[in-house]
Formats: sequence, C-alpha cells, structure tokens
Amino acid sequence: MNTRRLLAAALRPATAATLAAGGYLHAQLYIDGYRFVPVIGPLFLLQAGASFALAVLLPAGTPPPLLRIAAAGVALGALGGFAASRTVGVFGFTEHGLRPAPQAALSLLAETGTLLLLAVWQVTLAGRPRAARPPAGTAAGATTRTPPD
Repeated sequence: MNTRRLLAAALRPATAATLAAGGYLHAQLYIDGYRFVPVIGPLFLLQAGASFALAVLLPAGTPPPLLRIAAAGVALGALGGFAASRTVGVFGFTEHGLRPAPQAALSLLAETGTLLLLAVWQVTLAGRPRAARPPAGTAAGATTRTPPD
C-alpha cells in the first residue's frame, strides 16, 4: 500500500471525527439553552444534524467531491456564524469572546481541523495518477494493433 493511499484511508475517519465533534458541540449547546434563541437555535440543530450525517457518509470509501464540498461548507458555515456572532451579530444575536466556555474554543478547533483535514485530503487526491484515457477522436475501448509479420 502506498503512502498516499494510506494517508487517504486515515483522513476519512479523522475528518468524520472532527465533523462529529463539531456536531456534538452544537447539539449540546442547542440542548443547553440555544434552542430558546429564535432562528439561532434551529440553525444550531441544523448544523449538528448536517455534521452527523456527513460524519457517517464520509468514511464509506472515497466520497464524491460534492460530499467533501458539503463537509467544507458545514465547517465554513459554523466558523462564519461564529465570527459573525462576535462582530456584527446574527439575526440580532451577539456573543463575546470564547463564550460559552469551553464549547466555543472546542468548536473552533473542530471546525478548523475539519477544513485542514479536507485540504490535506484534497491534496492527496489531486496527486493521484489518473487512469489513461484514449486519445481524442478514437472510439472508447478501441485499440490499435499492428498486423503480424
């Protein structure tokens, strides 16, 4: 087994774990009181559900690019919401610093970890050699043979 294949095999469950961790943190915060915050509460629940669903789907073989893009979108959405809630506010909701502690810091680590793992995963996939394709203009599967002498 080559190094890239081994690395890709390790990145699948690691990425799923960071997604699940972020989902767990958002589900915990939802249960602990965010469910009472209009708009924000349901968004926390949506983020948790999407994270858990992707965490289940990612380890099953090499997922299609759309699944990896969705995982990146969930992580970016959580980080974007975090940043917005500490600056301009989100639907009238604002927070300060790394509160609630320790969930805010752990969520930042999980979401950032997800993005880093997805980036490394993409680099390993981009470096893989592709299957040879027939030259343009030839029938798929057609081969040329030289006649025997």
